[in-house]
Formats: sequence, structure tokens, C-alpha cells
Amino acid sequence: MTRRTALEPLTGLVVDRDGARRGRPELFDELLADETTRLLPLWNGRALMADAAASALDLIGPDRQTSALVRVYLGRVVASGVPVIAVSLTDAAAAELEPDESLWGTLRTAGTTLDETEYALFAEAVAIMNWHESHTHCPRCGTPTVVEQGGWVRRCFVDDREVFPRTDPAVIVRVVDEAGRILLGSNAMWEANRWSILAGFVEPGESFEAAVIREVQEEAGVDCTAPRYLGSQPWPFPASAMIGFEARTAAAGDVPLRPDGEEILALRWFSRADIWAERDDLKLPSPSSIAHAIVTEWYGGPLTEAPPAR
Repeated sequence: MTRRTALEPLTGLVVDRDGARRGRPELFDELLADETTRLLPLWNGRALMADAAASALDLIGPDRQTSALVRVYLGRVVASGVPVIAVSLTDAAAAELEPDESLWGTLRTAGTTLDETEYALFAEAVAIMNWHESHTHCPRCGTPTVVEQGGWVRRCFVDDREVFPRTDPAVIVRVVDEAGRILLGSNAMWEANRWSILAGFVEPGESFEAAVIREVQEEAGVDCTAPRYLGSQPWPFPASAMIGFEARTAAAGDVPLRPDGEEILALRWFSRADIWAERDDLKLPSPSSIAHAIVTEWYGGPLTEAPPAR
């Protein structure tokens, strides 16, 4: 099993979305007639797992197909060429396929155990199904829409308007000061002593780099410069993509940090030695998140080990 490490695999291409094939009227008939095709069952945002440890998806064959609310052709796995279809199931269909609810896992929990390819398939499936659930009607006239293009387009019968999936970009930034420390914040919705890097949505007409500078100033009162792209991660909760950056600041310990008091309640500069010394009490981002990868890269190794000498 290939696990994601550091930042590079977060941006890897492991699923060929095979967009040229989506418009074929007979697409799903062809795919379901192919015994190598696999189906990724989804029920209320959860995928069927091969075991209770959520170490792998249970990608079923066409012979186990059941009725679906929506079908979406996700594409072909690059390494094997296997085509995969996501199927959104009703409660009854999910119970018929697998009545043991412990075998239906969420992306947040399974993201720490799935390999890179299965994580990518799961994230793609959840993102596109979230879009289908919220776009059942035409945004212009309210007419119910029909699913086309292998599940990647919905069309209105009244004005023949096509509606396409949308993704909300958000920046997530590692701010580092002149002493090499990292700036972490504690969110108002989190448990005590949980810390992460700063993040926020990109506003209309704004570049990613401008969003980095604005968000850090708004949430921490810190001026930063020279945002540098690090990597990205799909984050379908419900429809985001996290765009990772590093930015530098000349702010020193004597410059007061100003949490906004609404989203961010506390801010602090951490050295690598601080992270290690407080490891028993400090709660850092989940290993399934790009935030964890960004912090880990700055730290220089696994957060469960002493930082490397510098």
C-alpha cells in the first residue's frame, strides 16, 4: 500500500478522469458490461469499506450493482486502467448491499488509512455527489435537471442550460518568521489545545497569493510577503480545494498577535522544540489533511519523533 507522505503525493495524478468518454450515450452500458469495471458505493457521504479498519475501499464488481440515485463515471485508475463508477445509494439499497453500518466509512476517518489512489477516488466521489445533491434544480428557473455526460453535467429542460460542478478554492498557509518558527492558531470551534495553520476562502476576483496575505492579516494581524505555493488537496466538505502556501514575515516575538476573536481565538509562534516538548498535550492537524503535511514538512520529519538537528 502506498501512503501519502509530505506534500508531493497530494498533487499527484492517480486517476485519469477520461473526460473524452463522458459524452458517449452508451457509456454506462459499456462500463457495466466490462467485468474489470469497479463500482464505488456511496451512502450519505460514506463509502463501503473492505474491513472495519477502513484500510481499503470495497470496490464492487458489476455483478453486485444495485439501484442508484446517481451514477458518475470517475475515470480510470492510472496504474491499472481499471474504470470506476461512483454510485449514490438510497438507504434501502445500502442496507441490502451491506447492512453492517460499521463498514461504511467517512473520508475524514478513512483518509488516514487508505492508499493514495483510493483516497483520490473517494474524494472525487464525495465531491461530485455533494454537488448533485445541491443542484437537483436549475438555478435560473427552478426546473428539475437531468444528469448527463457521465454524471458531470446537469441540464435544464426548459432553456437547455447546462450546469457544471463548482469547487470553492481556499488557501491554507504556513507562516514562518525570521527565527524559523511557525504560526499556529486555535479555532473557536475546536477542542482545547488544538492548533493548526491559518486558512480561508478565496474571494471573487482575488488571486491565491492576495488571499494568503489578506487572510493572515485578518486572522492574525500579521503582515506576510512572498507567498510560495506548496501543494493542494481536494477537501469536499462540502466542495472545497485547499491550496497550500508558505509565507514569510518579519514579525518578531515583540510584535503582538491579533486573533480576530470570532474564528481564531488564540495565536502562537511555535519552534520545532516547542512542538516536541509539548507533544503529549498538543493536538495538531489530522494526518489525512494537507495542514498536517505542511506542518510536517516544516518540522523536518514525523511529528512523533524528535526534530532533526539543524
